[in-house]
Amino acid sequence: MVSVTDFWGQRKGESKSRMPASKTDETHLLLGAAMKHAILGAGAIGGLVGTALGSIGEDVTMIVRAARLANYPHNLSLERPPGSESLTAAAKAVTRLEEPVDVLWIATKTYQLQNALELIRTAPRYVIPLLNGIDHVAVLRTRFGAEKVVPATIAVEAEKSGPGRFIQRSPFIRLNLVSSAEHLLGTIVEALRKIGFTGEFFQNEQTLLWSKLCFLGPFALVTSASGLNIGEVLADSAWAQKLRLTVAEACAVANASGAELNATQIQSVFDGVPPAMRSSMQKDVAAGRQLELDAIGGPIVRGGKRYGIDVSATSSLMTAIRAKAAD
Repeated sequence: MVSVTDFWGQRKGESKSRMPASKTDETHLLLGAAMKHAILGAGAIGGLVGTALGSIGEDVTMIVRAARLANYPHNLSLERPPGSESLTAAAKAVTRLEEPVDVLWIATKTYQLQNALELIRTAPRYVIPLLNGIDHVAVLRTRFGAEKVVPATIAVEAEKSGPGRFIQRSPFIRLNLVSSAEHLLGTIVEALRKIGFTGEFFQNEQTLLWSKLCFLGPFALVTSASGLNIGEVLADSAWAQKLRLTVAEACAVANASGAELNATQIQSVFDGVPPAMRSSMQKDVAAGRQLELDAIGGPIVRGGKRYGIDVSATSSLMTAIRAKAAD
């Protein structure tokens, strides 16, 4: 399955934090010790992140379904676009996490999250979710504690081609994290940059999370409702107008929620994406799979009601997608 998430570079004016490392983290990093990472959600995004971490020397454990454990490879591989070196990495595979880790990366679908969390039998030191939407952050903070959950977003088009085998389709991998992660992952992020990652640490958590949703929401909703790729959407005046309206609605709700986003800047990003790009939800609709419709569109609609913002374009697209999925 192909996954397309997030979108662009650092928002103009968003500053990076320079938080001092704690004594424990500082000692850990100075000694150059590999951190222990577990990946919950061994699909396209989780596999890509696990392979990348393993390739820079980190200790990686993939949490996989019991039926797949026996045949899961001991080495992960990531095929990359021309000009980028493909990656391989050793990794362990388990069906549940029972040994402590420094970082638990969560890359499940939002509707899989609650069941997937049952596989976590120990308390990780930190949790970094890469899910779509906004609401999962509160869920995870209730489970693990507010100070342990470090919000992040990832921008990449990737697919899983087989157990432990992944393909990077887009020419970019952009990993953005909240600034509180810098003391923990600053050295790792620098190592990831050397293999082609880009990204920043955002001081405003709402800007971090909503910057993803204000692109992904309109992109997923319009492509899924229309059945068109983004190039075809932009070439069709009616669908292009719906895209503009949903971007404006999402940004209005985002800013009311505490983010600092500019709808014009986000809209301009669509002009630079590959014209053939389609959303994961669009593919899920076509294949009859379960959708992340509430995670992607729900925060915009609920926020509209909360703040008295017109989100009628978003609501109508969600209604159209539900009807298509029901056919």
